[in-house]
Amino acid sequence: LKAGPNAGPITDPRAVPLVGSAEPAMEGLEALKISEDKKKYIVDQLNPVLEEMVAECIHRMPEDPLPFMLDWLENKRVNDEDKLLSPEEKEVLLQENDKLQADVNKVKTQMQECAKLAAGEKKAGEEEEEEESEDDDDDEPPPDFERNMGTRARQSVSAEAYGEWNTKKAFVPPVISKTDEQRDRLKDVLSKSFMFSNLEDKDFGIIIGAMKEVHVKAKSRVIQQGDNGDFLFVIESGDFDCLIRNAADGIERVVKTCTPGDVFGELALLYNCPRAASVEAKGDAVCWQLDRDTFNNIVKEAAQKKRDRYDNFLAKVPLLSHMDAYERSQLSDALQTESAADGQNVMTEGEVGNKFYILEDGAAFATKGGTKVMEYSAGDYFGELALITNQPRAATVVAKGNCKLLSLDSRSFKRLLNVNDLLERSTARYK
Repeated sequence: LKAGPNAGPITDPRAVPLVGSAEPAMEGLEALKISEDKKKYIVDQLNPVLEEMVAECIHRMPEDPLPFMLDWLENKRVNDEDKLLSPEEKEVLLQENDKLQADVNKVKTQMQECAKLAAGEKKAGEEEEEEESEDDDDDEPPPDFERNMGTRARQSVSAEAYGEWNTKKAFVPPVISKTDEQRDRLKDVLSKSFMFSNLEDKDFGIIIGAMKEVHVKAKSRVIQQGDNGDFLFVIESGDFDCLIRNAADGIERVVKTCTPGDVFGELALLYNCPRAASVEAKGDAVCWQLDRDTFNNIVKEAAQKKRDRYDNFLAKVPLLSHMDAYERSQLSDALQTESAADGQNVMTEGEVGNKFYILEDGAAFATKGGTKVMEYSAGDYFGELALITNQPRAATVVAKGNCKLLSLDSRSFKRLLNVNDLLERSTARYK
């Protein structure tokens, strides 16, 4: 479009029509009483943008063109700026975006966990009748308590660890003198706890040096609900009841029993909040105490790195697609890493099964009676059937090339995964 030959002088630049090329544009601008610089600016700068925008608007035909055009202009600005960036600058921005997204996810997860923590007391009261009717020997804790009192805290973000107002200071771990016998006992205890068993040798040594042995008499309370917490505890011997007082009736109820190898008290350290429950020894017991600073500087950081490493991968595993970020963090904490060389048996038909496997990288195949029956690739799982049915392995799984595996012991498998769902899947899978 351009001003016609008989058109009168145009005095308002806003009335300048869009043109198809520079030459007709200049012809149509001759009637404008504006400087040559402004005419050139209209042709070289304004018209190309307006033509493109109007063409897109006509193509899309939005009901309200004004918001559409504003969005279009903003997107064009972003795209044009992006073209000016070097590959290195783009990579830096992508990394910054990933970090910001990770921070947002951490905050969302923290909010989810706080909401679940607040709901814990109410849930405990509602399940009182069901708990009282269960067998006393049932050591499986209620699901909500696992969420409130168990490994969940390791994925939290607390003001203690983040924020310019609390810059990280040089950390000097305490060293508590121990006999060789004590150190050997403590190493044995920590090696059974997934919170500590994956620490590097240097960090593991720091934890050994910082822990203090505590002897607890029967019916003594190690921690009290509502108190401030500066320590966590790892049980060496004896059992401990975890109790939550119901705000409505003031009655305390046992929501979980911790056994040797279990950890309790870490929730208050990670969230910088009061104790969520009381913990009382059922009989004489021995546990090991770890201070807040050592935990936050050594264990928490390692656990967080591990969770971040596995969270995205686990979210893509179909079996775990129903889990939220909090549940995946629990699973991440309990996973062990293993590797298998080409042709190596990961598990063997007829042997006792005590692990569940997820193939992290590489490939594998299963044989039964010497016949290949199944192929596995990254994200596939196997080994669940023996754990669910308490029967020997039904097949042999062999690495096809070098592969990386994530394994879960039998106890964590039954505590963290939906066994009924797995049983249904396995029944259909192995028909």
